[in-house]
Amino acid sequence: MKIFLFVALLGASLVESKVFFEEKFADADWESRWVQSEHKGKEFGSFKLTPGKFYGDAEKDKGLQTSQDARFYGLSSKFAPFSNKDTPLVVQFSIKHEQNIDCGGGYVKVFDCSLDQKDMHGESPYLIMFGPDICGPGTKKVHVIFNYNGKNHLIKKEVRCKDDVFSHLYTLIVKPDNTYEVLIDNEKVQSGELEEDWDILPPKKIKDPEAKKPDDWDDRPTIADPEDTKPEDWDQPEHIPDPDATKPEDWDDEMDGEWEPPMIDNPDYKGEWKPKQIDNPDYKGPWVHPEIDNPEYTPDPEIYKYDEICAIGLDLWQVKSGTIFDNFLITNDIEEAKKIGEDTWGATKDAAKKMKEEQDEEERKKAEEEAKAAEADKEDEEEDEDLDDEDDDDLENERDHDEL
Repeated sequence: MKIFLFVALLGASLVESKVFFEEKFADADWESRWVQSEHKGKEFGSFKLTPGKFYGDAEKDKGLQTSQDARFYGLSSKFAPFSNKDTPLVVQFSIKHEQNIDCGGGYVKVFDCSLDQKDMHGESPYLIMFGPDICGPGTKKVHVIFNYNGKNHLIKKEVRCKDDVFSHLYTLIVKPDNTYEVLIDNEKVQSGELEEDWDILPPKKIKDPEAKKPDDWDDRPTIADPEDTKPEDWDQPEHIPDPDATKPEDWDDEMDGEWEPPMIDNPDYKGEWKPKQIDNPDYKGPWVHPEIDNPEYTPDPEIYKYDEICAIGLDLWQVKSGTIFDNFLITNDIEEAKKIGEDTWGATKDAAKKMKEEQDEEERKKAEEEAKAAEADKEDEEEDEDLDDEDDDDLENERDHDEL
C-alpha cells in the first residue's frame, strides 16, 4: 500500500506544469488572436480594449469590454490542442461588471478543435461553460456545466456569484480524481465530486421495480380509539333562534308573513364528533421502497477527462453593456494559476477600488453643490417674483390714487 501511494505521488509530481493559454491583452495585437463570430441571424455587439472607468493600473487592467446594449457577443481564440488526462485542468479569468449589470452573462466556454469560430453561436457544442450569470434579483449564480458524451450537465449545487461593480477572479479546477473546486477571488466557494454534484452518470441504485408495499403494511402512526364513544349530548344544531329577539310591534302577519326570530350561532355546538386518536399497535413505520443496483450504471473513472481542448470563447447576451473580461488562463498547475491570479487581478484590485471610492466621493460632492445651486436659484426666483408682486401692488395703488 505504501509503495502504491509512493508511486502515485511520484507520478503526480512528474506531471509537467504547462500554461496552455494565457491572455492579458498586454499589446494592441489582440485582435489577431481572437475571432469575431459572424453567425447569421445574430446582432453582435463589439468589444473594445479598455481598463474601464476606474482601475488600479491603466495598462495592466485593460481588458475586453462589451460596448453596446442589448446585443449578443461572440468572440473566441484557439490554441494548441491538449488533453487533461491524468492532470488537473484549471480555467481562470477575471470579470468586472462596472456598469452594475442588471441582466447578462459573464461566463466563458471551452471548446474542442471542431469549433467554427466564424460561426460560433449559442448552439455550438462546447466542453465546459463556467462563470457568473446575472439577471434581476433572482439569478445571481455561477454556471458550471460539463459536456459528457454529447450532453450538457448543470451543477446541482447553488454557487452564488459576485454582483458588485468591482473586478473578481473566477477559477474552476477539475482534478483527475474526479473532484472539482470553484474559487472566487482565490477563495474556495464550492467543491465536491463530479459524480455526486452532476447527473453525469445514471444513479448507482434504483428502486426495485418488482417490489411493492405489502397489503398488510400499516403505516398509520395513530388510529381512532375503538373504545371511544360519542357523548349523548354531543349533537347540537350549529345555529339556533335568538332567544332574546322579539317580534317588532309594527309586524303584520298578514302582510309580512309569520314572524321568525333571527338565527344565531349555537354556543353549545361542538362540531363533528371524532373519536380520539391512540398509538397504532400495528404501526410498522413508513414503508421504504427497496433499491437494487442500476443495470444501466457503469462507473467511469475518467469523467473529468477531455481528449481535446482547443479553444476558449465568449458567447453571451447582455442587456446592459460594460463588462470587462481579462486575465484568461488555462493551465494544469493549480498553484501557478493562483500565483498568476494574484500577480494580475490581485495586484491592482485594491487600487481600483480606491479610485472608484474617490470617484464616488467626487460625484457626491458635485451632486451636493448642484443641489445647493439649484436651491439658491429657486430662492432667487421666488425673491424676484415677490419683488414683481410688490411692484404690481405699488402700480395698482398709484392708479387708485390718481382715480381719486
